[in-house]
Amino acid sequence: MAWRCTGATNAELITNMANAKIITSERVTSAMMQVDRAHYVRFVNTAYEDSPQQIGHGATISAPHMHAHAAQQLLPFLKPGARVLDVGSGSGYLSAVLYHLIQDPSNARSKQSRIVGIEHVPELVQWSVGNLRKDGLGGALEDGTIKMIAGDGRKGLPEDGPYDAIHVGAAAPTLPAELVEQLACPGRMFIPVGTNTQQILQVDKDANGNVTEKALFNVLYVPLTDRDKQV
Repeated sequence: MAWRCTGATNAELITNMANAKIITSERVTSAMMQVDRAHYVRFVNTAYEDSPQQIGHGATISAPHMHAHAAQQLLPFLKPGARVLDVGSGSGYLSAVLYHLIQDPSNARSKQSRIVGIEHVPELVQWSVGNLRKDGLGGALEDGTIKMIAGDGRKGLPEDGPYDAIHVGAAAPTLPAELVEQLACPGRMFIPVGTNTQQILQVDKDANGNVTEKALFNVLYVPLTDRDKQV
């Protein structure tokens, strides 16, 4: 079970998720091993618990197993050269994992890869940038491979799209049409949708622009809302 994946160290946490078959790809294991969750939480002593944690301003960092599920589902679209949008980027943790998944030193297309994190609380954006720097990703911030901005994630960021993969870290009441529009052809989105009852939807757009939705499992996320309602 997911709550049994808690570890004493980052490596133990990731290993436990792999043993539980939440992580089934060596690529995801490697990427998550490179991102120390202790750099992205408010309370370091609980960094490796497999549970969501408050990060201030009404926001949370999702449980590690949910980040692992997201990485696994988006994996076919996470390749060197990919453009990825992380909506509700919060602490910056998943943006860091996604960055490692689209980097390959042996592939020249890695230089074209882009991660865009969008978060509507400016204070969290500033904090996330510091977190990424602590985790050794200052160079990726400086060269623009990772960009963290303050904005309304429900509207995405069309000027940097289209995106091969979109992750949404809060629950939208309905599927946001603007985010679907910003998916590349092909592309995939991982998004919690619903109010009283929430489901993770896998939204796929094929090479011809046809969109299909697949419900994966039930979840409980904070709502995808505007800054005034959240804080």
